[in-house]
Amino acid sequence: MKRMCLFIAIVCSTVISARAQDEAAQKAWMDYMTPGPMHKMMAMANGTWNTDLTFWMSPGGPSSKSTGSCTNRMILGDRYQETVHTGDMGGMQFEGHGILAYDNAKKVFQSVWYDNMGTGIMMLEGKYDDATRSMTLTGSSVDPTGKPMGIREVFKWIDDNTQFMEMYMMQDGKEFKSMEMKLTRK
Repeated sequence: MKRMCLFIAIVCSTVISARAQDEAAQKAWMDYMTPGPMHKMMAMANGTWNTDLTFWMSPGGPSSKSTGSCTNRMILGDRYQETVHTGDMGGMQFEGHGILAYDNAKKVFQSVWYDNMGTGIMMLEGKYDDATRSMTLTGSSVDPTGKPMGIREVFKWIDDNTQFMEMYMMQDGKEFKSMEMKLTRK
């Protein structure tokens, strides 16, 4: 009889433990999938923006300028922000697409970018600094020869209608500014 009571106690304990683990896993999943304050912050950039772009192809090289526009919108239940940029780059039509995410589990922003000036995908990850109203993302892509290239992007909110982005690339082990873009809300 004692063995039977011990067996029943073990089974009940296992069932209760499994149920508690299921509830904890379910709560973790719900927390992971629920948009939060960082997603609301991302949504503040929704809308259409004019872009003024300056870019450099090499360190110390001449700069080129371009203008265009971008449209941002939250997608998939306000979990991600999709951006579409269009413009003119040296006489060529430019179109670029990006996805910005805030990963609730990792507590970082993640960015994916692709455009018609290449065939690869740039992936970046980083944190937001509330004190400077800026986000610094780092990651990598490849240059046109297929060589891996480190990238750093700093995105700053100047005010509700003005944003500024700087991009830096690694070349021969040294970082150089490859682009800056001012965004002004239309």
